[in-house]
Amino acid sequence: MFGINYWNELIPLLVVMNPFATEPSSPTETVRTTDSFDGWDAFDPDHVPESGPFLEGHAVLTGDEHAAFHRLTRALFEERGVYDATFGYNLARLNLDRRHPESGFRYAVDADDPSVLRAEFTPTTEFCPAADALIKGAFRAWNGLADHHEYDIVRVRVHPSHQQADALDASLERLERSLRETGSVPNSLSE
Repeated sequence: MFGINYWNELIPLLVVMNPFATEPSSPTETVRTTDSFDGWDAFDPDHVPESGPFLEGHAVLTGDEHAAFHRLTRALFEERGVYDATFGYNLARLNLDRRHPESGFRYAVDADDPSVLRAEFTPTTEFCPAADALIKGAFRAWNGLADHHEYDIVRVRVHPSHQQADALDASLERLERSLRETGSVPNSLSE
């Protein structure tokens, strides 16, 4: 029952049974097409979340600008392992997942300081239990690999639709403050 033949026969079933493992998140994986995801070069305003209050009054990225930064985000999240465990993919893919058109990241260049990018994350549910880990992982990836992009800092916030948005945003403000004071990304999740 637990021999090599048994497990080898089950492996294809396990892959097929996971509806979220239909397309690779890494550029090095083999691509299988699906109608559930937009392409990495696409910007479809109907398949990304609306800009929230953190981006209001700032230059929100759209079209090629959004797609270009989002492709970079994909690479940075891959390098730092920012994965959504619920869906089993690189968190950047959430923007492309047509099943969740109101979830993912939106970006804006800060109106007062063009060396600052603002990123607002809208989770798939208002009670997303992984939001804290996801936003801190995103913050650390963007700011820990800042030499990969043109911004001095990427400020991150959670859309206010999340039930703990205020507390999550306060933790992100502490991370930002620590980054600005020390010049390095804090290592502790509690910072």
